[in-house]
Amino acid sequence: MNDIVLDVSDVNKTFGGLQALSNINLKINKGKTHAVIGPNGAGKSTLLNVCVGRLEPDTGSVMFDGTNLTGRTPHEINQLGVARVFQTPEIFLDLTLLQNVEIAALARRDGSFSFNPFKAMAAEKELTREAEHMLGEVGLGKLTEEHTGNLSRGDKRRLEMAMCLIQHPKLLLLDEPTAGMSRHDTNRTIDLLKRIKEQGMTKVIIEHDMHVVFSLADWITVLAQGTIIAEGTPDEIRGNPKVKEAYLGGAEV
Repeated sequence: MNDIVLDVSDVNKTFGGLQALSNINLKINKGKTHAVIGPNGAGKSTLLNVCVGRLEPDTGSVMFDGTNLTGRTPHEINQLGVARVFQTPEIFLDLTLLQNVEIAALARRDGSFSFNPFKAMAAEKELTREAEHMLGEVGLGKLTEEHTGNLSRGDKRRLEMAMCLIQHPKLLLLDEPTAGMSRHDTNRTIDLLKRIKEQGMTKVIIEHDMHVVFSLADWITVLAQGTIIAEGTPDEIRGNPKVKEAYLGGAEV
């Protein structure tokens, strides 16, 4: 059985004269949490953008669960089972939390059904129940009718996570999920991501907070100037001299 969910093969991406990604090869195993770390400008977000169809690689391919993602739109990739939490939450600020999560749930459906008013009413109630449950899972259950624009930055990130999780993705990509959070909110997010891992969801996390990385990652890939300079377990990365020099300025992880 193939345990590779995401297979990035020989991917290159340039912007003008800048080589943002150079010969990137990455394999993400089913059910694992794979962290991608590196200094600012290393190419981490560019890599995620290639994986979700926001950017097309100059060369190379991205395979997800046996399907080639190269050339597909972000919507098509999402429908295949890939969800992404962005650096800046992409949410509807003029709607309530519940409405945001309901919209995200509807996005996973293809809309091709015969209209039946009784089935439609039952489906709407089920959708609301599921959205309320998911908001509870991320710690926002008491804020279902709150307008999203009133949320703290940490709560906005948790809301976007709920919007991704309700789509029941096979692969969840998280771009700095704890950026700007307090230590309390960060620890709550770590606990949430640990619960998701217990459910078997595959995750790729870009993160600068090493406490988060070492708390969650099964495997770590280190990028610097668009190339992979190291890969390994958290313990291996913690003691890797290349990582200390390129990413941590020689300091201990």
